Amino acid sequence: MFGGDELGNGVENSLLQPIEVNGLKSANIPMVTVAIVPSPTLLLRFKVLLFLLWGFICCKIGWHSVMRMSVDLRDLFLYEAFLYYNPLLLVTTMVWLWGINLWVFSQSNVNYVKIFDLDQNHLTHREIWKCATWMTIIVQTSMTAYLYLYSHGEVSLAASQPVLLYFAVMMILIFPFDIFYFSSRYYLLRTLWRIVLPLQAITFSDFFLADILTSMAKVFSDLERSICRMVHRQVATIAWFEADSVCGSHSIAIPLVLVLPYLFRFFQCLRQYRDSGERSTLLNALKYSTAVPVIFLSALKYHVLPDSWNTFYRPLWLLSSVLNSLYSFYWDVTRDWDLSGFTRIFKFNKSHLYSHLLHGRTWVYFWVIGSNLILRCTWTYKLSAHLRHNYLTVFAIAALEIFRRFQWICFRVENEWNKMNSRSSIQRSMNDSTNEEVKLLASSDHNV
Repeated sequence: MFGGDELGNGVENSLLQPIEVNGLKSANIPMVTVAIVPSPTLLLRFKVLLFLLWGFICCKIGWHSVMRMSVDLRDLFLYEAFLYYNPLLLVTTMVWLWGINLWVFSQSNVNYVKIFDLDQNHLTHREIWKCATWMTIIVQTSMTAYLYLYSHGEVSLAASQPVLLYFAVMMILIFPFDIFYFSSRYYLLRTLWRIVLPLQAITFSDFFLADILTSMAKVFSDLERSICRMVHRQVATIAWFEADSVCGSHSIAIPLVLVLPYLFRFFQCLRQYRDSGERSTLLNALKYSTAVPVIFLSALKYHVLPDSWNTFYRPLWLLSSVLNSLYSFYWDVTRDWDLSGFTRIFKFNKSHLYSHLLHGRTWVYFWVIGSNLILRCTWTYKLSAHLRHNYLTVFAIAALEIFRRFQWICFRVENEWNKMNSRSSIQRSMNDSTNEEVKLLASSDHNV
């Protein structure tokens, strides 16, 4: 090991080189070496190019793998592949959109850190996007390997792909050591636990995440079906396609899992009423309870006679679907959002194209309200177990519901920030009034 002086002298001597001009050596002139570092923009473009190239390769391999199968087997196999991978694809989409939400909040004056009571180690939108990028790569790679191996006759290896993927996701989520954003993972798991067991006062983070979970009810249902087939070793087989089997599409477990997020939110509202005594929380609980008949009336189709379904239960299902959609839409517009500040969320601190296009524009009102109404109605389709065999349609509607929830988040968080500011202003006004009264009393006592 070299001492500090020896190391410094060595570096200095290496940078001082004699320069010879016309046969004569001149004085030593320092030669400075400059490290060439690529610009961040160039690196970002290179990473995006690699990401898109990998996505194209996976899509090409997957397409050719599917085309190798017979037409009769193709639809059954794709149904199973979507079952295993569409939950994680939808979760990944939600993570991407959540990153966009955080970017919008960071550009505007909405302090989401204060709203969600986050610590200093919270994930920024860039870190959220980094997580979403790796999630996309891992899920897409696993799905491509599954399609390729099955189409080439390696059934046992193909069956291992979704099992390994689910196991890896679970291990990363509950990994107890301080890596992989430990504080954020702990915050998520703690909030989920508070949602399942609302034994304490409900915070904004609790019911905010629970609302998001209601938009991902289909994700939980497919997760349950996937885990069931993994446990019964039915992965990469078509034995499960028997509708009345333990993991079939007629199972009573499907509506039970679909209804869980709504029950979690229902009991949260009851807890809020117990703590605050506000009657609006009971009306909110009633809103979530309207999803229960939609789910269970749909499941009855497989357990009643066709005539009974067509003449009695199907009209009841349609009526409950309309009630749930309209009630939820009404609550979104009148309670969760504040129409007077609809577009303030897009008033960015710095000049930006998106702020110019969205801030103060009337069309934003019509788009958000109209799209929310339409997607609220189509969301009922996904909650209906007797329609789940149309897997491509259900996947598209589930993805649109994720997009609707992304829009909802923007205005819901902004509305909460406005409420916090209003409460702070009222508190400051009361404090100022109290201080003035104290000063007046003190001055009058002095005069006396």
